[in-house]
Amino acid sequence: MTIPESLAKDQLDQILKDAMELVERESPSTSKAHLDETLDGLLALTRERLGEPDHFERLPHEDKGDTAVLTYNGTQDANVLLVGHYDTVWPVGTMAEWNPPAVDASEDQRERLSGPGLYDMKIGLAQTIWALKLLNDSDTPRPTVTVIFNGDEEIGSPTSSPTIRAHAREATAAFVMEAPAAGGKVKVGRKGIGNIQVTATGIEAHAGLEPEKGASAITGLMEWCLEAVKLADPDAGRTINVGLIEGGTSANVTAGRATATLDIRHWDKEEPSLIDASLDRISISDERVSIAVDRDWGRPPMPTTKGIKRLFALLKAEAEAMGRELDSAKVGGGSDANFIADEGTPVICGMGADGGGAHARHEFIYPDSVPFFTTLLANGIAAVGREWS
Repeated sequence: MTIPESLAKDQLDQILKDAMELVERESPSTSKAHLDETLDGLLALTRERLGEPDHFERLPHEDKGDTAVLTYNGTQDANVLLVGHYDTVWPVGTMAEWNPPAVDASEDQRERLSGPGLYDMKIGLAQTIWALKLLNDSDTPRPTVTVIFNGDEEIGSPTSSPTIRAHAREATAAFVMEAPAAGGKVKVGRKGIGNIQVTATGIEAHAGLEPEKGASAITGLMEWCLEAVKLADPDAGRTINVGLIEGGTSANVTAGRATATLDIRHWDKEEPSLIDASLDRISISDERVSIAVDRDWGRPPMPTTKGIKRLFALLKAEAEAMGRELDSAKVGGGSDANFIADEGTPVICGMGADGGGAHARHEFIYPDSVPFFTTLLANGIAAVGREWS
């Protein structure tokens, strides 16, 4: 049985209202108090729409948003994992200063709904809840569903990733409720991400009186970074960006310290060790300047595995049964889907509403895309239970 999109269309106003209530609960990754208040509201909304879960756990984190795990038992052997984050990049007070009107007409004549954190990704949280409600209200047979709400994704999921990984290992398949790629394409591949912190230490001296006694940390760091970016291989999908650089105390002082932050993206799981070895071989001209490199390969890549291809084919068939088309994309950004894929679990990311402007002050969704993606998630869950049990 295919759940018709019309059921979600009938509830669209309420779905959007639920999402905007979450948007109004501001939840920057760095404010524990606001994160806790937002999760309280999210859990209350979930219980209001779905009733009590069969199992619930709230994992407290000292200075990060808590991780909530809700399990709804099904009648089939499969277990589907749904993951969505409730933290955002927006500081408290952004909502009051938000410039775009609540509803706007775009150049393509599609209505837009805007708000800080709506596209990334509080609409996806509302869709998660309503997809399960569609399954319940239609009495559609389904597998057991585990939902994880985490509050630290925008800062790399340092506290929630172990929980996500653990449940991924137990899951038959997973869906991550981030926004889709441009044009409503679900994401079947994501690059891995490395964050490289480089510190150069030199010798301070008066740049005019005794320049020979100085050893410039800035010059050494510049040399090092120029060599590092040569390791990029765009054709292979490896990009290296020196995004931050700072150092020195004054123009007439040979810099004693300088730092840089590099962002490295890659497709191959084996690349970090190869890149690390290449970084270690970089030398600079002034031996008096020392270079220290701190590496954080936080998110592994999400390659398009056979399991992911199979899951996308299943989802595409469900879209066709609804009379719609579905396409896929591979993207350079990372998400919690990277951790799930690293555990070998088939996962599709980008099941949220179509829109644009993530992390920008024109962030928006297309409301007319919400019923399709919400219903597609419901039918995708049911299909996994029906065909993969």
